[in-house]
Amino acid sequence: MAAGLTIGQAAAFVGVTVKTVRHYHRLGLVAEPERDGSGYRRYGSADLLRLIQVRTLAGAGVPLAGIGDLLDAGPERFAAALDDVRHRLTEQIEDLTARRDTLHRLTHGDRALLPDRACAVLDRLAGLGFRPDYLAAQREALVLVRALVPELLDSFLTRLELLLDDPEYVDLTKRGWEAGSWDPDDPRIEELASALAGKLLADRAMLAMPDGFRNRSDAASRYGMVNHHREAEGPSIARLNALVEAELRAAGIDVPRQ
Repeated sequence: MAAGLTIGQAAAFVGVTVKTVRHYHRLGLVAEPERDGSGYRRYGSADLLRLIQVRTLAGAGVPLAGIGDLLDAGPERFAAALDDVRHRLTEQIEDLTARRDTLHRLTHGDRALLPDRACAVLDRLAGLGFRPDYLAAQREALVLVRALVPELLDSFLTRLELLLDDPEYVDLTKRGWEAGSWDPDDPRIEELASALAGKLLADRAMLAMPDGFRNRSDAASRYGMVNHHREAEGPSIARLNALVEAELRAAGIDVPRQ
């Protein structure tokens, strides 16, 4: 009986494929055994040990290109190299954990694109009984604010947090969303616009635009993309927004014009 194992047997014993063993040979990680009298390469225990070492290090994340030098290094260098691999794997774990958390947040719509504070405002809107379609529109608007006018996000959230403490403003906002089903010439739209503008003007400081935003050459376009989001779906909403903006400008508030 021939001594040693065939390449297929060696691969099976170590838990890899024959293709993998041959790849290790090509890279010089494992020396090819000499052929026996019948022309077959026979793997002994030393060959299996080397295969197991290479497989284990590769499975632990050590790049194949560095395994040969690592196995031939002294104990100190070997330990230092493993520390480097451990550090890199820790970084990969942190990255994968962050990706997993993002996927978890994606189960809640666009919340993966929003900070926790914005998510808390959305939760509060839901708790106040706002309709799901309004919540979806506000979620989209917040995503747009964060992406297009990040300078305004904090002040926008602060204003929302304060206004949601006012039951009258909450009621007016709900009516404003219901106005989407009204005729654009409905006189109630003018009354609603005046009431909403009055609530906003009660704290004029909260309406101030930061210098970083006002100095943008495309500030009006960015603002318009946010403030006029979804207007195309409802002419009455577009008229309501236009009337509110007109009242704010008449009161001296610098509202960007497209």
